[in-house]
Amino acid sequence: MNLHRTVVAALAALTLSFATPALAQRAPSAAPTGAPVETGDMAPAPAVNGDITPGADAAADAGRFSIVSAVERADPVVKVVMGILLIASLWSWTIIINKWLAFGTLKRRATKFEKTFWSGQSLDELYQQFAAKADHPMAVTFVSALREWRRAFEGGAPREAAVPGVKDRIEKAMSVTILRETDGLENQLGFLATVGSVSPFIGLFGTVWGIMNSFTAIAAQHNTTLAVVAPGIAEALFATAMGLLAAIPAVIFYNRFVNEIGRYTTRLDAFADEFSVILSRQLDEKAR
Repeated sequence: MNLHRTVVAALAALTLSFATPALAQRAPSAAPTGAPVETGDMAPAPAVNGDITPGADAAADAGRFSIVSAVERADPVVKVVMGILLIASLWSWTIIINKWLAFGTLKRRATKFEKTFWSGQSLDELYQQFAAKADHPMAVTFVSALREWRRAFEGGAPREAAVPGVKDRIEKAMSVTILRETDGLENQLGFLATVGSVSPFIGLFGTVWGIMNSFTAIAAQHNTTLAVVAPGIAEALFATAMGLLAAIPAVIFYNRFVNEIGRYTTRLDAFADEFSVILSRQLDEKAR
């Protein structure tokens, strides 16, 4: 009887020892089945009454920076500077295009005139042809020289003693004509030179003025973050960029046009010397 009870107690203890871990694992099944409570970081509360993080406006403005916004938000003085530079740039390009077309036309007409001049026609025929429509410097030089030549023969062939004076008058007539014509070619080039030399300094003035205003605004806001500083400085530096955009083409094409005028003047001088030799030879022949 005691043995039987001992065996039953041992079996009960053994069963209990195996059942305890299973009950421990199944314990959560009896817990509430609702959504578990999140223990992560809470999301920031939404802004109330339009409150935003300091510097957000400046950061947004920096991200939306454009040429139009830079001009609109610039100081009135900087706007005046930008307007002056814009007008100077547009007028410079107008002069550049006109001069480019004019020099191309002059070179074509000069080449055509030289072919006609050396074609073998008489000087009187050439004078009749170009006297009424001398529309380029080489033709004008020819007409002025031959007009002086014809005046020397109005009272008959000049005497041999008067030939040197006639030659001198013909050469001076051509020299004065070349100077007058080249002076007309140089017209408006002074504006390009002025724009090329002055525009960077005008743009720099606008930049300095804009940066001064930006630093004043920064001091008033007591905020020196890059998002606050960058937009104002970028707007100020845009004035310098406009100055360079106006100056660089003006300088490049000014130098080019000066070289073109120099080459064309050399071409006119060469023609004048050749024509002077021809007229001098004929004068010597007629004065004998």
